[in-house]
Formats: sequence, C-alpha cells, structure tokens
Amino acid sequence: MNIKIETIDITKLDVDAIVNAANTSLLGGGGVDGAIHRAAGPKLLEECRTLHGCRTGDAKITKGYNLKARHVIHTVGPIYSGSSKDAQMLRNCYRNSLELAYINDLHSIAFPAISTGVYGYPLEEATKIALKTVAEWLNDHADYEIEIIFACFDKRTTDLYEMLWTEMKAAYEK
Repeated sequence: MNIKIETIDITKLDVDAIVNAANTSLLGGGGVDGAIHRAAGPKLLEECRTLHGCRTGDAKITKGYNLKARHVIHTVGPIYSGSSKDAQMLRNCYRNSLELAYINDLHSIAFPAISTGVYGYPLEEATKIALKTVAEWLNDHADYEIEIIFACFDKRTTDLYEMLWTEMKAAYEK
C-alpha cells in the first residue's frame, strides 16, 4: 500500500489534491481550513462560493490556485459528540474524498487529521478510523495507483499515525 505518514505543512505539498477539513459553508475558517484558504489565495474562496456549501461527511472539489496541489478536496468532518454517527460521518469524509480523487483521475492525495482540531474528535480514535477507511478503500481499488499522504501537524500526531499503522497494516497488505 502506498501510504506515507509525514510531519508536514499540507499547504506545501506538490500532489494532485490536498484535503481540506472544511466547515459546511466552505468559506474558510480556522485551523487547516484557514491555512489552505490563505495559501490558495482569494480565487479559492470565489470558487467555493459557487459550491453552495457541503454536508457533513460529503466532499467537493475545487482547483488549487496558488497551492502546489492542483486541487483541493473539501470535506466536512463531524463535530465530535461521542455517538456512532460521528464515526460513520468521519469514515464518509475519507471515502468520499478518495472517490472524488478516483473520479477525477488523481493519483496523489494528502489528508489532514480531519475533525481532530476544534471539532474535538479524539486523535487516537480518529486516526484509527482514517487508517482503516483508507486501507479498505485501497484494497477495494487495488487496480488504481494512488499515493496517500497523511500530513500530520506535529510529531505527536505523526508518531501516533505511525504506531497505529504499524499495528494495522499487516491486516490490509496482501
């Protein structure tokens, strides 16, 4: 499986698409959302206005504008409440983002740790969902070549992703 885990600023990656952990308006916000909008420039906001928002768990695609990434896939993670619906919505974020990449013939995509900032999703639980969902999608699309990067904000997050992926990957690698 072509999965990489790095401590890196997602806005600096030269990939086909970066994933934005957006809010439902798609009009920018704090955290990674604000950083992506600032780095991409005002044309990203202009295009996002034409999309009329996005529901939690869904994903929409725009151009990357001033980013090295050619596209931005905007997905809206759940605000953590502890319900099983949160986990399903978070799985949908990863799955729907990968489906958009597939439909648009994109072969490299970078994900932030969706919903783990101000939306309050516990990092370890969210990381397990992210890794499992991406690995299952890759197995279901084994004939499609795509590089997945988990762009971690800090070393603590990177270390957790690496530890959990080391524990999980044998179940998914063929």
